[in-house]
Amino acid sequence: MNGQLMTGELIFDRDEMTEGEKQLFMADFAKVYEEYFEGDGRPDMNITRTADGFSVCIIFAARRIKRFRTV
Repeated sequence: MNGQLMTGELIFDRDEMTEGEKQLFMADFAKVYEEYFEGDGRPDMNITRTADGFSVCIIFAARRIKRFRTV
């Protein structure tokens, strides 16, 4: 069942991301964090296998938090 397409849902069961997948994810993440922060460098991601799955840490430096309004 894992890794099969079922009713529009894709289930993954893997131990690591490729370098290309990490770069794609970080590019997507950068678009989001740049909406809220003025960055000071590139974000970095660390993925560690845990007993329950994965621990994903994303670290980046920011000069300031941008103003935004909630609706």
